[in-house]
Amino acid sequence: MVKKFDYDMLVLGSGPAGESAALNAVKHGRNVVVVEAQGTVGGACTHQGTLPSKALRHMVRQAIRFNQTPIFRDIGDPRTLTYPRLLSHANEVIARQVAMRSRFYHRNQIRLIHGEGRFVDPHTISVKCEDGQSEMITAASVVIATGSRPYQPANIDFSHPRVYDSDSILKMSNTPNKIIVYGAGVIGCEYASIFAGIGMKVELINSRDRLLEFLDDEISDALSYQLRNTGVMIRHREVYHSVELSDKEIVLHLESGKRLHADALLWCNGRSGNTDGLGLDTVGLETDHRGQLVVDEHYQTAVPTIFAAGDVIGWPSLASAAYDQGRSAAASARGKEHCRFVDDVPTGIYTLPEISSVGQTERELTEGKVPYEVGRAFFKDTARGQISGETVGMLKLLFHVDTLEILGIHCFGAEAAEIIHIGQAIMKQQNGGNTLRYFVTTTFNYPTMAEAYRTAALNGLNRLGK
Repeated sequence: MVKKFDYDMLVLGSGPAGESAALNAVKHGRNVVVVEAQGTVGGACTHQGTLPSKALRHMVRQAIRFNQTPIFRDIGDPRTLTYPRLLSHANEVIARQVAMRSRFYHRNQIRLIHGEGRFVDPHTISVKCEDGQSEMITAASVVIATGSRPYQPANIDFSHPRVYDSDSILKMSNTPNKIIVYGAGVIGCEYASIFAGIGMKVELINSRDRLLEFLDDEISDALSYQLRNTGVMIRHREVYHSVELSDKEIVLHLESGKRLHADALLWCNGRSGNTDGLGLDTVGLETDHRGQLVVDEHYQTAVPTIFAAGDVIGWPSLASAAYDQGRSAAASARGKEHCRFVDDVPTGIYTLPEISSVGQTERELTEGKVPYEVGRAFFKDTARGQISGETVGMLKLLFHVDTLEILGIHCFGAEAAEIIHIGQAIMKQQNGGNTLRYFVTTTFNYPTMAEAYRTAALNGLNRLGK
């Protein structure tokens, strides 16, 4: 006799991975239930991470453009925005996102339970609901999409009003004169540029030799220059020793002996998977030291009926990738033999200005002894950049000298995360379609930022004498 389950699929988490898994399953005729620990849908992406920080960045960028455009001086004085004022815009975006995503579940008749889920066995989840009641739910398969949270060292008091992580910073109710950002990864660099953009003094502490070492060296250098140009003090090769807290200030003690004083500290050094409350030991699953799960190319864990997607499995920890991973996990769970394993995604870093890249860097190509050449286009030389005032930045194309195959694309400047997809589409072409010549045999709209591809391609071909 075949065992009957309450649902075909149970999804833990309603962030990008969980939402896409649930929607993909229900569109293929599966009966789905979603368990979400927060009071509203959207996960950390909507409430604590991607969307709020990008909404903050947008408002800062708008203020900078207003203050730097001479014609607006005839309208009024330069505007200084407070951090709480900026947060109000982010909260408006969150509310719209929650309303939209709530409709997804209602329209597709996906049951949504707000509560904390814990494994009883591979097919059974005990849910502690918001009202304190518990409910046992069974499902043929389970997708874990519980996301991640900021890592908090035990020797730092995160309950102190001057200490924040990348979640609690969205509740900061004042505008510090000076803030220390510890951790110069993507999140740290983004917040450093946001804070500098509204006039805060910022110290950015980096434990490595350079910023965002996974980037092309030239792009990393450009980011360092722009951050310093806005007043950010960058300290490389520094590791924290302890934090001294008082009502008046925080003092960050570094292993090098330096003592840095500030009004607030933002800790941005690592994230941990939200797995500690799932009862994974009851089903024989283990996590790594970051609380993250290991999956195969089908997003299947060591337990055949349990799948995982999104930040809870680690790299690349991007909302865009999580959405695709969730769809693939749902496809695998319903028995599809082939699904897309997300291993090739563009970076999207929303500093001021933003950064995006796809493919290999110059360092990787040189170490791999691949004969390549470089084509560049500077935004200051584009008509659209001059019109919009977005003249900081460049587009960089790396291509094979013999085949003209595009090997890497690196963009620094306004709308970089949008611009990158034009080149990405060409890189994905098969049977000779991936070629630099596409950009010189295709007419681009003028004036646009996209025509930087034509300029960069011509620049690269000229280096080859073609």
